[in-house]
Amino acid sequence: MKSLFEKSKYLSLIASLVLLLTSIFAVLWGAAKAFKVWSLMLKSYGQNPDISVGLIQLVDAFLIAVVLYFFAVGVYELFIGELALPDWMAVHDLHALKAKLSSVIILVMAVRFVEHLFEEGVMPLDVVYYAVATALVAGVLVAFGYFSEKA
Repeated sequence: MKSLFEKSKYLSLIASLVLLLTSIFAVLWGAAKAFKVWSLMLKSYGQNPDISVGLIQLVDAFLIAVVLYFFAVGVYELFIGELALPDWMAVHDLHALKAKLSSVIILVMAVRFVEHLFEEGVMPLDVVYYAVATALVAGVLVAFGYFSEKA
């Protein structure tokens, strides 16, 4: 039974590979968004107001791709073995991985909020509600990271 549990750690290799593959697809998704924004920039000679939102969405797509890669590497390092990576990328415990996830969720929420600001027909009170909700979730994630580190 002990041997079975020791060898089952390699099941996490499936998770790591799926995350890596998803990261690759997310990079391709970001590249497709880049071509779309470039096309919009060229066609409108940089005058289309949707360019700003497109650029923010482009950054968001690549941020998600990088995070997926980071998690693929993190899961591999936690369960399988060490990789030759820069120190800032090394993951030594599950708390570090969760903290990175919280940070990325906050960044993605901020990007979504900025996108929401640029949407047409959005009522000012809706923007305030969206901002408060975003701030509350971000605050909870920051507090979670802070207090769980102390424990």
